[in-house]
Amino acid sequence: MLPGGDHPDGGLQLQVKLESHLPVRLATGDVTAIFCFGYCFHQDTRVTELELSVDGKGHRPTATRMPRRDLFDWLHTAQLRELGDGATDPEGRSYRSGFWATLPVQAGLSAGAIELGAEVRLADGRRYTSPLGRITVVEPPAPKLLGAESSRDGAAPSDTIAVCIATFDPDPGLLRTQLDSLREQTDTRWIAFISDGGSAPEQFEQLLELVGGDDRFVVSAAGTRLSPYRNFERALRMVPADIPLVALCDQDDRWYSHKLEVLRATLGSAILVYSDQRLITEDGSVLRDSLWQGRRNDHRNLASLLVANTIPGAAMLFRRDLLSLALPFPDSPGVQYHDHWLALAAVCAGEVVYVDRPLYDYVQHPGAVQGELSSGRSASGAGGYRPRRRGGSRGWRAAYFCGYESREVQAQTLLLRCGSQLSPRRRRALRWFVASERSPVAFAWLALRPLRALAGHGETLGEELALVKGIVWRRLIELAVRSSERPGRRPYDASFPDPPVFEQARLRRWRAAGQAVNSLPTKA
Repeated sequence: MLPGGDHPDGGLQLQVKLESHLPVRLATGDVTAIFCFGYCFHQDTRVTELELSVDGKGHRPTATRMPRRDLFDWLHTAQLRELGDGATDPEGRSYRSGFWATLPVQAGLSAGAIELGAEVRLADGRRYTSPLGRITVVEPPAPKLLGAESSRDGAAPSDTIAVCIATFDPDPGLLRTQLDSLREQTDTRWIAFISDGGSAPEQFEQLLELVGGDDRFVVSAAGTRLSPYRNFERALRMVPADIPLVALCDQDDRWYSHKLEVLRATLGSAILVYSDQRLITEDGSVLRDSLWQGRRNDHRNLASLLVANTIPGAAMLFRRDLLSLALPFPDSPGVQYHDHWLALAAVCAGEVVYVDRPLYDYVQHPGAVQGELSSGRSASGAGGYRPRRRGGSRGWRAAYFCGYESREVQAQTLLLRCGSQLSPRRRRALRWFVASERSPVAFAWLALRPLRALAGHGETLGEELALVKGIVWRRLIELAVRSSERPGRRPYDASFPDPPVFEQARLRRWRAAGQAVNSLPTKA
């Protein structure tokens, strides 16, 4: 929890707290959208107006005075607890205290800081200003060249591919298979950059042994636990400025020997190319010959891609130019996926092409679960407060925060960064998605998109309806507490889901069907 500021005239009675995490730093010139979630209440008087500010520029929150039953219950136990600097909540004002917003953030052209604050107006006319947090702005590091990154001398050849690998406690056998398949590539013009996101010491040592003596591998340890999303971001930042092409690589798959060769030959003038994949078990049994059995693959429709990604990270090869748009990764709520964000950025930046045949084996095993709960950030509070876990984390509330809001942050970031690069159609799709929770027309557009399947456009498997469910929850809970200042019999709660899990049921069933396709497995 970030502390509130000092307030004159009873300032300790005003509690304005930001529970979501801000980026620690941004580079000069960076542009992004930030999801802010927190609470605001005064012990004695109702808050009538809340405005958030970024470097003094005001922004209306997406939602205010939302029910925080978790916070109210925690404060109103048998022994009344204290919040922060000795403040309490005797009048129960904490119940209608929740707020959230997606804020545009533009780092300046010189080092400094971005200040976030809140302007609060009370029912008795008093106004307060409270700092919410600060983001440090730093000069970007000087571009690194290949000679400084590896034991090779000189700059990278003009056609080198940087293969970015994010590792965490890798299975030695699976990692050895993956690295051997990389070494066996017919296209030998590559260098691998491995970012380790906090592996145990013994497993990191095994990693070093597997790449030992091969100067085509550059290994860097983060020194702390990173989610796959942030670990891949770190690996991409390792790519030297003079390497023109980038590929992503998981730690436990197996590439076919011609993978890089085919992707390079197919890229042409496009910004990104990706291939199909075959699904196998750890022992090589084939589960599905193509990822796309039972689902349409469409990489051209930006709105569909925003709802449900169709471009797997390990299937990608893209131009380094894409990183100027994709970095830094936006900090959207819920579990984040690096390939989803890179796919969206690529479709906005230029042409994407597809190789309609598998170029690698995607190994299915317990450690390959999409996303990790540990990568989600639970809100935590001052004075030892931690939101109470409640049922329904996989339901309507999670569909809003971790489904719709997560994508809304991505859409807002793309609108901020792409500018004139977007075609009118794609700009409209992003704007309509952002407007879906407040505009009836945009909401109808999103809700009716599953009907496109009747014309053969079923790439999302109708998962728009899960996002619609989240938006409906947001409106219904607002209506349910409209005239209530204290909680009633029903446990209305707009706290952030803990754990932050959003499950797209139709996509889960599609993936599960692929794991049961082959009743008589054959060796790959």
